[in-house]
Amino acid sequence: MENRGPLATSPQLLLLLLLLLLPTHAHQRQTLGHIVPTQRAQDPPARHLSNGPGQDPVTIMTFDLTKITKLSSSFEFRTWDPEGVIFYGDTNTEDDWFMLGLRNGRPEIQMHNLWAQLTVSVGPQLDDGRWHQVEVKIDGDSLLLWVDGEERLCLRQVSEPLANKVQPIMRIALGGLLFPTSQLRLPLVPAMDGCVRRDTWLGYQAQPSNSAPTSLRSCDVELQPGQFFPPGTHAEFSLQDIPQLHAESWAFSLDLRFKLAAGSGHLLGLGAPENSSWLNLHLQDQKVVLSAGAGPGLALPLVLGLPLQLKLGMSRVVLSQGPKTEVLALPALRLDPLLNLWTQPQGRLFLGALPGENSSASFCLDGVWAQGERLDIDRALSRSQDVWTHTCPQSSGNGTDTFH
Repeated sequence: MENRGPLATSPQLLLLLLLLLLPTHAHQRQTLGHIVPTQRAQDPPARHLSNGPGQDPVTIMTFDLTKITKLSSSFEFRTWDPEGVIFYGDTNTEDDWFMLGLRNGRPEIQMHNLWAQLTVSVGPQLDDGRWHQVEVKIDGDSLLLWVDGEERLCLRQVSEPLANKVQPIMRIALGGLLFPTSQLRLPLVPAMDGCVRRDTWLGYQAQPSNSAPTSLRSCDVELQPGQFFPPGTHAEFSLQDIPQLHAESWAFSLDLRFKLAAGSGHLLGLGAPENSSWLNLHLQDQKVVLSAGAGPGLALPLVLGLPLQLKLGMSRVVLSQGPKTEVLALPALRLDPLLNLWTQPQGRLFLGALPGENSSASFCLDGVWAQGERLDIDRALSRSQDVWTHTCPQSSGNGTDTFH
């Protein structure tokens, strides 16, 4: 009888052992159908799509359609912003344009040309802060949208082949529009607080625009959802756009939820452009100081993660966070100016630094609620270009230039 050693096994047993030793995550990636995008060391830095509160794109590219060899564009995309423009393309702003954006977190395509005028939303939620692979492809008269390796949309008979275009020059704009927002088939807020990387457009890689501001944030730091106000930045809301108050039981409430806070300076104010100091909150050494006009203030230690609540009544202001509460009595002479803020068009709610203020305060909010309704920074009356409307740095020690 043949003598077999302890290492002698049958081919079938060897195969079984190899299968058992395969890493579980490798099997999981095979079953997903695509690999989750990761950043390679040789890749160029990811780029921020927003050029501020308006509709101006961060980059505009021009293509000669008679010379292109690839009829698709692809990129990786990440955002927590549920609404905005990812990219816009046209050969003519009047009768041949295309837009890919987000509405309620889902991809939306708008097209307007001689063959098709349409608006369609399709695909999964993309405002989850993860990287997603997106590809838009032109195939004859058809347009295809792929997300994370899956075909999500196929529109047929919506365009002529690119080679047949009467106007052979195409423009592609990232993060904005090349015409007024009102010309969209279904208007949206164009500003997009998102990031793109590994992007190729009709076979070419986009180059950063020389005209794009350099002060906007980097996409290569650790991020979290929220609204970030670097030092010296602000947002301004009209009080007439906030739910109105009832005269018989006058009250006004604000709810702020801080994730990060540093420095000293103005946090919030109620007033008018010519007098923004009717009621103020300041950040000083991790304390929130409440003051009304030139009178003395009350300080409350700021605890990150707990809602900071401000409630105005007919005779007092209550500032509270968790079990701690401070009450500021209002002189009767100051009541009429307070009520008038909601009756005049100039009444304002200010977030962040006041105009001309030398402020070192920077903070990240998980949200701001006025009268129980969440304020949308994208729909502010005005705001600084460098406000991050839907993202924040993870911490003050992550290497960002704007948060110290």
